[in-house]
Amino acid sequence: MCLLSVQLLLLSSKNKGKHMKPHTKVIFLLMIFLGGKFKVFAQPAYNECFHSLEICPNTTISANNIGANKTFCPDCEDDFTFCFTANNTVWFKFTTNSVGGTVNINFSNLVFQTAAGQDTELQAALFSTIQPCFGNSYVQIGNCINNATTNFSLTATGLNPNTTYYLVVNGDKSGTGITKAAECTFDINISGAAVDRPVPTITYDASSLNICKNDLVTMTAHLHNCPDSSSYKWYVNGTLVATTQDSVYLTSGLSDGDIVTVTNSCYLLCPQTVTIASPVFHVYTFPIDAGADMHITAGESAQLQGTTTASIYSWSPDFLLTSASILNPVAVPTTTTTYTLSATQNGCTNFDEMTVFVGKDLTIPTTFSPNNDGINDVWEIVGIENYPDNFVTIYDRWGQEIFQKSGYSYAKAWKGETKHDKDVSSSVYFYILELHDAANRTFKGTVTVIK
Repeated sequence: MCLLSVQLLLLSSKNKGKHMKPHTKVIFLLMIFLGGKFKVFAQPAYNECFHSLEICPNTTISANNIGANKTFCPDCEDDFTFCFTANNTVWFKFTTNSVGGTVNINFSNLVFQTAAGQDTELQAALFSTIQPCFGNSYVQIGNCINNATTNFSLTATGLNPNTTYYLVVNGDKSGTGITKAAECTFDINISGAAVDRPVPTITYDASSLNICKNDLVTMTAHLHNCPDSSSYKWYVNGTLVATTQDSVYLTSGLSDGDIVTVTNSCYLLCPQTVTIASPVFHVYTFPIDAGADMHITAGESAQLQGTTTASIYSWSPDFLLTSASILNPVAVPTTTTTYTLSATQNGCTNFDEMTVFVGKDLTIPTTFSPNNDGINDVWEIVGIENYPDNFVTIYDRWGQEIFQKSGYSYAKAWKGETKHDKDVSSSVYFYILELHDAANRTFKGTVTVIK
């Protein structure tokens, strides 16, 4: 290993150049050039008392004091003497329940760093304080540990209810040949009457688990031993579909085999998520298809193309149908109409829709006489105003384009001239009329110019 540089960065948000106060933020970066790369070791965030790591009841957390340091100043967080003095401290805290009493803090899985001249003993103490992170106010409670090399425990009795207590862990630095304080990884678990709390649970009920497709289902969650609850999160097959403030969720979008899960969070400190999943929903359905949409011109008819496996079915609306109780009735709507095919089977009703679009009538004249006599002087297409997106193209007998117009109307009508504003002669001409309507209809034909 080639050690090129070691850099200590001390960053303070306040009081630069003065004694460091308990709120001072310290960041320590050790940069070592190893194998062609810089490797960075950073202090744990809980190296500071004001960033103490919360220990949650009956939950094991992993922690360490590797890279931790000591804060130097009178009455600062590390200005204490328990059964040891500070070297490289890390900080933890917990809050008692509404009862208080005894607490047990167990340390396990101690793994020490083994650099030359480095100590291998861990130290720990539990204390109360009336001014967090101010060394002059600490009162040590329970036993104190100053030479642990393996699993150990701290125990304290008579803790007050609803009170925050602090735990400091430190690496020893004493003995012949010792030049560096102990650094260690370890697990912490806290238990006892002072921190035990009721286990929150959640139960669940649904209006029914056997439903028809599109049925509205009501689901209700019930919290137990869950103070400070949050919002309810509802999942269908693991996908979040709703967040509600109350305990009720309604949906009509379930499919066969779906599972609904609801979660909530209990307790503000050390929140605990509770969750429950429903049994599998059985959703009955059957095939039904009203057929594709159709396009007709006013006065034309359309034969509907419904299909289903159900034995009971009907169409609505039923007016202007040859029969509402057969799958393929003939419809003669005068305006655009949406038809719904409904069917029932095993107590469940399904439906599907289709639309018959009715186009407005067009009258396309086959002759006109542009002779400026005021009679039939333009090629007027009656009803074209109903299709404002239309496009008209006119060709002579040799296939040459002589006229085109987008949005053809009476005001833009062809007056028998070419696109170079020359009058055409009496003859037969060919037209293509593209309506650009919902059915994308196109009309082709001839128009005779008479002069």
